[in-house]
Amino acid sequence: MKVHPALKTGICQRFNSQVPVFGFAHSLPVVAAVTRAGGIGIWGATRNTPEEIRDGLAWLTEQVGDLPFGVDLVLPTGMPEKNDRGALEARIPKPHRDFLDGLRSEYGVANDHMSGKRSRFVRSQEMAENQLQAVLESAVPIFAMGVGSPTEAVAQAKARGKTVIALVGAPRHAHKALAAGADLLVAQGYEAGAHTGDIGTFALVPQIVEVAGDVPVVVAGGIGTGEHIAAALALGASGVWAGTAWLFAREHETDPTVLKKLIEAGSADTVRSRADSGKTLRQIVTPWTEAWSRPDAPEPLAMPLQDILVGDFLGAVDRQQIKPLMKSEAGQSVAYFSEETDVAAIMTGLVERASQILDKMTQQRAATSSAAPAASTPKAPPITTS
Repeated sequence: MKVHPALKTGICQRFNSQVPVFGFAHSLPVVAAVTRAGGIGIWGATRNTPEEIRDGLAWLTEQVGDLPFGVDLVLPTGMPEKNDRGALEARIPKPHRDFLDGLRSEYGVANDHMSGKRSRFVRSQEMAENQLQAVLESAVPIFAMGVGSPTEAVAQAKARGKTVIALVGAPRHAHKALAAGADLLVAQGYEAGAHTGDIGTFALVPQIVEVAGDVPVVVAGGIGTGEHIAAALALGASGVWAGTAWLFAREHETDPTVLKKLIEAGSADTVRSRADSGKTLRQIVTPWTEAWSRPDAPEPLAMPLQDILVGDFLGAVDRQQIKPLMKSEAGQSVAYFSEETDVAAIMTGLVERASQILDKMTQQRAATSSAAPAASTPKAPPITTS
């Protein structure tokens, strides 16, 4: 894999990676493969139990050894104190239950009385503390926070020698993360998959770079080509953070029905919806997202009530293979991928194309410099006598 010297940023030096590419995935095999391919794999573990986090991080340590990898948790404020599903279910309004029952009837989704990934437990302070403890006790060297940057969590992670990364979608988020002590910022633009904000990547990154000062910034949101990596460096960042790309990797084992939808999707075939979690989450457009945007649909509930309302239903959709409703989070970079491949091939394609672009830019600068006329000292006007 050809790597342009400009890609050997401080990220590579800091984490001992070959390239400054963070690969975010909920799949452990993908995370390990990203790291082995020269990047930095980040495991999205916020929907995993503390026990699963301990086991998963131990497995990753065995797979990659001293190579860099990390884990990401979502730690929003304002969550319930306890992991008490019953208490939340009692707060769900009847119109929301009726609406979901209507979708269940319309699409033939049987109630199998099993939970889904969003309803396995309540996103609560209790669960967040237990998840954090599992991370702190592990050997994982990098701890990322997808939503929220609690000062105490940052301090505890740094005390354990871990590098702390904060994902931010606006300058105010960056200020809070830096005040909490974050070591690196991920400027995540509107184009990104899953939970994302309102500011586009191209507009956001220079603002975050300015706020960050000497703290490194990585670009997320719409990263799908080598051109995007080169552009990230031009905007003042030190690397990129990609997530959607890995959905097309065999290691991810994406369901064939969902993979087909992803392959056929363009950038305009994704939408930010609050239907899944109560917070804006970018995913591919399906009858599920369309149903929640109908005039008769209730307003999605706040997190974590919406998780509990829809979690079992969405789990049943996948288990029963209700194809119209099957879906995936995905960013607008989904348009750049059109077939199933593997992590190494994706990484090689991204890095080698970025290297080609950077080579071309270097050549263009050299050509412009050599073509410029040599500077000369202007002649003094002739002296005349009368």
